[in-house]
Amino acid sequence: MGAQGSASMLSLPDFFSPVVLESVGSTNDEARIRAESGAPAGTIIWAKQQVSGRGRRGRAWNSPEGNLYCSIILRPEVSPAVAAQLSFVTALALGEGMHNLLPSSATLQYKWPNDVLIDGGKIAGILLESHVGENGNMEWVVIGTGVNVTSHPPDTERPATSLDKVGCQLPVADVLTAYAQTLWTWIGRWNDFGFDPVRKAWLNRAIGLGESIEVRLPNQTLHGTFDALDTNGALVLLTPEGRQHISAGEVFVPNQG
Repeated sequence: MGAQGSASMLSLPDFFSPVVLESVGSTNDEARIRAESGAPAGTIIWAKQQVSGRGRRGRAWNSPEGNLYCSIILRPEVSPAVAAQLSFVTALALGEGMHNLLPSSATLQYKWPNDVLIDGGKIAGILLESHVGENGNMEWVVIGTGVNVTSHPPDTERPATSLDKVGCQLPVADVLTAYAQTLWTWIGRWNDFGFDPVRKAWLNRAIGLGESIEVRLPNQTLHGTFDALDTNGALVLLTPEGRQHISAGEVFVPNQG
């Protein structure tokens, strides 16, 4: 099916304008180029496959056809610190969009800072990239997402899964539609009420909350109890040395598998 046919399968809020590509190096790279050229907020770059997909910290993101790879351009007039909250907004949108499609037996959770899990396996990741304007606010933000729909990588350090594996066989267009609809809802709540409702909803499904976890930083590994998210989205870790607020790192939860 060609790009036009795929676009016609989507039922998106009017805010969104899809650009459907058969193949691309990275949807985030394509969205960034278009954002810098003036593409409006709501532009969605959706590719059937990526040949140079990437996740956080420059890691390669395996991107065979059959999964969802998309990047959305936003232009929020907020500071970089506030714009970072969009990672949690996006996680909620992905999670709630998929939750409505999942079998009732499936368990949906969020893993700090930006993963979505089903039954303990990673099903989606998020990559935010942005540019700050001369006034100190964001000029644009690109929200990249990858969702394992029909397949997942078999050789990850922690478990991965797919919608197909948990008993949910759906066209990729349906997954994108569900995600975009819930993202529009959560962006509205975030705009109207700030980070607090986002934070509370995310914590309701947070894996490891109240448990002992490991947090890997570039120069050290910390162990402690995942106590909370602060008002900026940093992870609050209780350690023998006291409470630590961690804004970036890799979390490992023993009972995740």
